[in-house]
Amino acid sequence: MNTHRVNDIVEEFHCNNGFSDLIIDTKKSAVHRKHETSRKEDEDQSRLPALEAAYTNILLHLGEDTHREGLLRTPLRAAKAIQFLTKGYHETIDDILNNAIFDEDHDEMVIVKDIDMFSLCEHHLVPFFGKVHIGYIPNKKVVGLSKLVDIWRIILFLSVQERLTKQIAVGIYEALQPKGVAVVIEAAHMCMVMRGVQKMNSRTVTSAMLGVYLEDLKSREEFLTLSQRTEQKP
Repeated sequence: MNTHRVNDIVEEFHCNNGFSDLIIDTKKSAVHRKHETSRKEDEDQSRLPALEAAYTNILLHLGEDTHREGLLRTPLRAAKAIQFLTKGYHETIDDILNNAIFDEDHDEMVIVKDIDMFSLCEHHLVPFFGKVHIGYIPNKKVVGLSKLVDIWRIILFLSVQERLTKQIAVGIYEALQPKGVAVVIEAAHMCMVMRGVQKMNSRTVTSAMLGVYLEDLKSREEFLTLSQRTEQKP
């Protein structure tokens, strides 16, 4: 797949999803990142009272007594929890990769699979969780494997699985400029388990392919086969 076509796909995705914050800025210094982290923490702290009041109001409208012992600190705990569960609003690819990109003459497929993930559905504000499988074919640059394990943290905000899958793929592609990126997410959605159709064992599988994975059937099949293979236990 030519580079221009992949760039067009990435640019279109940014335009449609407001995803420009994921573009890596390699000029950011450690001091700048530390300053940004401190600023974001201050912002979160300043927003806590409003979030706490909102949760108090929700409990009151549910008919609860917010003064009973078990609920006295629930609004504050819930406010802190929702900030943690949406901290992806404040994080970028650059924050996670932290300059762990290295020159390496390796041009074979790299796969990290069964990465635990969770996020919040933007439709019902309930969790979905599961596994992420990531593969890429380097183009003279590789990334620390632990960073791929952490990269799903950029999706900790209100969204849908289909979009998140593409966001991870686009983020990796922009950071590494590899020959190709493939991402598969398998997740269980609490909006289907706890409400609605109430199907306990249902799973949703989404994929995003960029570069050679989109053009070359053999590379795509190799990734899908290796990422879905179950290890035999002794």
